[in-house]
Amino acid sequence: MTTNKETLQFQTEINQLMHLMIHSLYSNKEIFLRELISNASDACDKLRFEALADPSLVAGDSELKVEVDFDAEQGTLTVRDNGIGMNRDEVIANIGTIAKSGTKEFFERLSGDQSKDAKLIGQFGVGFYSAFIVADRVTLSTRRAGMEVEHGVRWESDGTGAYTLETVDLPERGTEIVLHIREDERQDLLNLWRLRGIINKYSDHIPLPILMRKAGEDGKPGDSWETVNKASALWQRSKSEISDAEYKEFYQYVSHDYADPLAWAHNRVEGRLEYTSLLYIPGKAPFDLWEPNQTHGIKLYVQRVFIMDDTEHQILPRYLRFVRGVIDSSDLPLNVSREILQGNRVIDQMRSGSIKRVLGLLEEMAEKEPEKYQNFWNEFGRALKEGPGEDFANREQIAKLLRFASTHSDTETQNVSLADYMGRMREGQDKIYYITADTFIAAKNSPQLELLRKKGIEVLLLSDRVDEWLTSHLHEFEGKALSSVAKGALDLGSIETEEERKSQEEIEKTAEGLVERIKNALGDRVEAVRVSHRLTSSPACMVLGERDMALYMQQLLKQAGHEVPSTKPTLEINPTHPMLTRIESEKDASRFAEWSSLLLDQAILSEGGQLEDPAGFVARLNQLMLALAG
Repeated sequence: MTTNKETLQFQTEINQLMHLMIHSLYSNKEIFLRELISNASDACDKLRFEALADPSLVAGDSELKVEVDFDAEQGTLTVRDNGIGMNRDEVIANIGTIAKSGTKEFFERLSGDQSKDAKLIGQFGVGFYSAFIVADRVTLSTRRAGMEVEHGVRWESDGTGAYTLETVDLPERGTEIVLHIREDERQDLLNLWRLRGIINKYSDHIPLPILMRKAGEDGKPGDSWETVNKASALWQRSKSEISDAEYKEFYQYVSHDYADPLAWAHNRVEGRLEYTSLLYIPGKAPFDLWEPNQTHGIKLYVQRVFIMDDTEHQILPRYLRFVRGVIDSSDLPLNVSREILQGNRVIDQMRSGSIKRVLGLLEEMAEKEPEKYQNFWNEFGRALKEGPGEDFANREQIAKLLRFASTHSDTETQNVSLADYMGRMREGQDKIYYITADTFIAAKNSPQLELLRKKGIEVLLLSDRVDEWLTSHLHEFEGKALSSVAKGALDLGSIETEEERKSQEEIEKTAEGLVERIKNALGDRVEAVRVSHRLTSSPACMVLGERDMALYMQQLLKQAGHEVPSTKPTLEINPTHPMLTRIESEKDASRFAEWSSLLLDQAILSEGGQLEDPAGFVARLNQLMLALAG
């Protein structure tokens, strides 16, 4: 029985996608089979998990599998699975539409290199549409497990902008996709050995059987079926049996990535707790690294049964969200749920062990392969910087892995470790100095660095948005306190000589009157005015309290709608600067107030702050320029 047939239009994004598939990725056409088999494998994994709670879903057909078949005379290729299947609404949601954010990101990542672009398909969840690379018509028939025969759904499209949808009788659950192969592709693709070769190349690691018909005496497909892939869980095999090529192939399957991983760790834990982990460090950041809701994560298995993707970071913390791989536990119940995972002793121990394994892998890379680690840092460094705030137990180990730009080279490259910095510290220096700013240029050119540059004291230049968060949680490293040169009083300790201290005290005493006049002129706009110990060539700078948030970060939070506690900065002045000499000589009280306001506004701007009255600043500046010119 066939009923309720209707014609629907694709989303605009899908029209674009299918045009790309048909016209731009032709030279990499064989990837379509990889994607369809991967989808079929996912459908079987989902059914296996749902059947834990409802065994009737697999009644009468519990051996999950994928079948690949073809008919050279009819010109068709079929990929069939007995997995979870779909109902009508799910077909529309999964096939007729696509997440706009993922589609947009997919198109933005396209490089024009067909080989690279083809490999992006699976990463962005658009693999089904790759069928149109080789097919001029695709027919999908599916019935969801647990539904009756009459609730089957048939979807069909020629890829030109619309598709038909109808309700049909389907005796078996699962999904069958029939590709009507283009005339010019049939001779190449509809060949038993060609198809087996593609499966062995891309899908050998799929942990369930992929079946094809056995070849008869004439070399053509016969009536019996055989498994054409290894069909074993790679992570359960001994490391000595697995080649690097197999590890890399499995990574591409489990991560939907097109590039090779930077490194991996394969471990089996036995004793009171038994689990196996195969964890990978990717070579490139996934497209959703900074998305609040990720679509991929560590895959959790229980006794080789797929349970879920850890997209909520219960197995690995969020700062390690770039890690891909699988963890297979022998101790968790098969009916485990996300709620059961929370506070579970087994999960907590697996989490602790996995974190140490990943950090150890990164430590080894940083020590033995610094260039490779630098590549890692360039991709994932900002994520790792979230670690000290999220993971107190491993804060010291994470700190060793951090990299920063610094005044040592004055380049934007973040390649200085805290250990490197300590190795170059001046004799008597007891602090690790840093500065945070909205951009690298702002940090590099900050007036707060003037004295330290003059004395040859290295300063870390922090310009990532996460750096304020990092420094609020990482207060010391190997006994040396981290100290911001833009917050609080600058204490150089024994680096400063007694002669320098006396000279500073004399300048402060001489400038007492000027300091008082400026403070009176500025009123409650500032917490205090004082003589600077850190300026050598600039007239003034802003200094925040030890626990205050940087001005640029305060502004960002305000723009995002957050309430930010009001703080009053301290204005530090350099009495020896010609501008301060000019201000001090000003006898007119209103003109002195204008100069003082101009001094404060300049200091705020140089620190990345935003003026409350930009028009007033411009007016004062113009008036003073005209006065000086006249």
